[in-house]
Amino acid sequence: MTATAPSGDGSDICVIVPTIREYECLRAYVANAREHGFDVSRLHFVLVTEDFCETDEMRAMLDDLDVSGEVFDGSRREEWYEANGVAEYGHVVPAASHAETSFGLLYMWADESYDYGVFIDDDTLPHDDVDYFGRHMANLAFGGEIERVRSDEDWVNVLYDNADEHGLYPRGYPYSAMDETVETDAVDVEAGEVVASQGLWTNVPDLDAVRILMDGDLEGQAQTRTTADDFGDDFVAARGNYLTVCSMNLAFRREVIPAFYQLPMDDNEWDVGRFDDIWSGLFLKRACDVLGKRIYNGDPLCEHNKAPRSTFDDLANEVAGLELNEHVWEVVDEAGADADSYAAVFDAMADALAEGDFDEWNNGAFLNHCGEYMRDWLDCLDAIRRTPAPADD
Repeated sequence: MTATAPSGDGSDICVIVPTIREYECLRAYVANAREHGFDVSRLHFVLVTEDFCETDEMRAMLDDLDVSGEVFDGSRREEWYEANGVAEYGHVVPAASHAETSFGLLYMWADESYDYGVFIDDDTLPHDDVDYFGRHMANLAFGGEIERVRSDEDWVNVLYDNADEHGLYPRGYPYSAMDETVETDAVDVEAGEVVASQGLWTNVPDLDAVRILMDGDLEGQAQTRTTADDFGDDFVAARGNYLTVCSMNLAFRREVIPAFYQLPMDDNEWDVGRFDDIWSGLFLKRACDVLGKRIYNGDPLCEHNKAPRSTFDDLANEVAGLELNEHVWEVVDEAGADADSYAAVFDAMADALAEGDFDEWNNGAFLNHCGEYMRDWLDCLDAIRRTPAPADD
């Protein structure tokens, strides 16, 4: 089987992996699927990488695994934009950034055979005792009673369950929302209401650089580690409450793509980085609240094996956006209240950011920049829908 997948090959799940070095983690995910009897023919892998990376080796790995997939470095992405009539929108996906996951969303949008997407980071591994893909699909199909979490700060710490012991808050959680009072109860969720499944993580917690430094770690990881025992029941955040959404272990329905853009981080004049998935999660949660949908959180856990690196390098990449992160959720919180689609909610949030006056915050103009790119994102999706699919050779 070649490492390509023309439309109609039978796969309905697009697995998107941004990677530069550790692409062979895919072997563990494919092995997990086969060991648990998950139908691997449903999976199509899209590796988003760069021209300077081992693209031939990545393609050889897909062939060796006998799975459907494609590898897109920068040159191939440009070819794809041309073939799909959206070359003028190539700027919406930044190069050499984790936000390249947005290319995977465009790829999915251009092929209606993909009903589901899965984001996997290349420094993760599945837990052997859980059917990784099967559990994500079950979460997306969930209907029934589930724990609901809220706080008096309108923010839910996804690590709240054992927070009294470890004291951790995940990357992107506002500092001003800490020391919250948590309340839990149960809520009935209808089948079809869950549109995203956020799996959490053991080993290295997903922290920002300030919190890593406070935890006494200079190598970009954390002295405090998490285990499966730190996570209790799966849960949803209450309406009107926000939460951090990390794309290292995440499944979603195709329908959310218009409101799930991973923002243009790293490659911008303000040097803002590291908030692409965090802010996309704010947009998605706002859209879910407006449209009556849910984000499911908990299993399947993954093992996060973040490589050592300078915590101060991460801090340098994050500091330009730290103040903005305290306020982005407030800007979008009132947007799109009467909207009836993901695109309409996202368009309202784009307007709120593009047209807002944020001069009082450090690098506030970056939010205007994001709003303009969000508008371009919606235009790009519309252009893809208007462009006939390229004919197979």
